[in-house]
Order: sequence, then C-alpha cells, then structure tokens
Amino acid sequence: MKLEARHWTFVGLLIVVVGAMLLGVRPDVTISDETQRMFEYIDSLPEGSVLIYSFDHESSSLPEIRPAALALVRHSFSKGHRIIGVALLAEGTGIGYRLMEMAASESGRQYGRDWVYLGFKPQYIAAILSMGESIEKTFPQDYFGTPYDSLSMLSGVVNYQQVAGVVSIGDGNMAVHWIEYGQSRFGIRISSAMTAAMVTTYDPYISSGQLHALIGGLRGAAEYETLLKIGGGGQRGMLAQASAHIYILLLILAGNVIYFVSRRRRD
Repeated sequence: MKLEARHWTFVGLLIVVVGAMLLGVRPDVTISDETQRMFEYIDSLPEGSVLIYSFDHESSSLPEIRPAALALVRHSFSKGHRIIGVALLAEGTGIGYRLMEMAASESGRQYGRDWVYLGFKPQYIAAILSMGESIEKTFPQDYFGTPYDSLSMLSGVVNYQQVAGVVSIGDGNMAVHWIEYGQSRFGIRISSAMTAAMVTTYDPYISSGQLHALIGGLRGAAEYETLLKIGGGGQRGMLAQASAHIYILLLILAGNVIYFVSRRRRD
C-alpha cells in the first residue's frame, strides 16, 4: 500500500504525541476558580465525612470524565472521607465500581468500613427523592446483594441529613435533577464533575449557589491533579491535546507558506 500525504500527516501526529509523552513534558496548568473551590470543599470537610458519588454518565464520555472522577475519589480517600457510590444511569454502574475499587486499593481503604457501592437505581428522579427520605429503603442491598444494615459504614446513615454532599459525575443534565430534587427539596450540597461541553449550561446554577462547585472536562481534571500534586489522565490528556493542536497549527502554517511560494513561482 502506497502512503499518501494524508497518511504521513497522521504518522506525524502519532510521532508528535508519543514523543511529548515519552519526554515527560508537563503542561503548565492555571487553576480555575471553580476547580479551586471544589478542591477546597473536599479538603475542608472533617475526617470521616460521608459523601455520595453518583456515576451519572454513559461509557462514551469515559475518556473525559474518568480522570476528574478518579482525582476526586482519590482526594476524598486521602482526607479520610467515607464514600457511598451509586449510579443513576445504567452504563455508569460497573464503571463507577471499578474506579472506586481501584482508588480504594491504592489508599488501603476497606470495603464496608470506608466505602460502599450501592449500585444502580432506575427512575433517577424517584431515586433522588427516595434517598432524601431513606437511603436504606431506596437501596436495601449493596451492589453485591449485602443487606444495607450489615455494612458497618452505613450505620446511622439514614438519609441526606447524615451526608456532607453529593458529587454527580455526569455527561448530561443529571446534575440538574440532583439540584432540583436533592438540593431544593432536602438542602443537600451538590457538586459535579462533567464534560467540558456542559460547563456553560451550569453557570446559572453556580451563580445562584444551587451548584456548589464543578470540574469541567480534561482541563478541570488536569487542574485538580495539579492541586493534588499527582500525575494522571487529565494531565496526559491535556498534553496530548496541546501537542496535537501545535502540530496542526504548524501544518496550517506550512501549508500556507507552500501555497504562497508556489503561487509566486507561477506568477
């Protein structure tokens, strides 16, 4: 097979991105106010606080969502917080469990004592409202079928009154439902990690205080990893994006130079 110009373009892109990764280049990331606010919120909670992480996304958004979710869960575990994992979209169920299991294993957190995973509940609006009355009645068993009252971490956790906040990991408008039915009805503090395309949609909720804090896309994940002083998928993703963008700009510049030089020769 004969390689054409477009093939060499993609080969060049591969070389640029892989080269940047191998050289260990670290992008210079400026921390946004929203990411700083999210970090300070998780950082300031008393040790032993209970947080609900709700995995409200589909698998298609995983490359953008996962780095932020992993950074948040790692931070929460490092501060000694206890985490209840749930999923209000079916595709997020297994994804959420595997992410929490990995973060817990890294930090030596024990299932049932430091974290639990309650799994998926359909009809998300009804689930959010039901948890405000009784989490146990909403999730009588955890992800593995263990009765709610058999998990030591959940002792005394009746509803949102014993929970410091909810963090929705979402790629759509699920955080809106948490705000409308969780925050407005029960006063639970809502934060979110979301895809970059959704950030501007939530500006009114941030301004009104209905959404406490948010992390947006790979950029937000890279900022959070910078605050945690760790590497991660956010920084790697931003490096790949930045390298690719610089490469494309150079191609555009080279193309224009070649065009004008060849035109001058023809004239």
